[in-house]
Amino acid sequence: MTTSTPPAGGPVPRPGDPRAGAPRPGDPRPAPERPVSSLRAGVDEAMAGLDGLSERPVGEHVAAFERVHTALGEALTAGSERA
Repeated sequence: MTTSTPPAGGPVPRPGDPRAGAPRPGDPRPAPERPVSSLRAGVDEAMAGLDGLSERPVGEHVAAFERVHTALGEALTAGSERA
């Protein structure tokens, strides 16, 4: 039985292996600095939509969560565009 040494990057998946087309990680690079204060303000503003949720009827909770989810997405997108 012959054994071979795997390449330096690790074992190579065989054809048909679901990992065969998986990308390999590249060099880690430092993340660019982001304006944390403005991002934090947007997140805080979005989360304010949950204030007083316990006093609202349960039937209103889903709509409140959906609004907050949308607002968080917008705040995070805006923060990444500023970076």
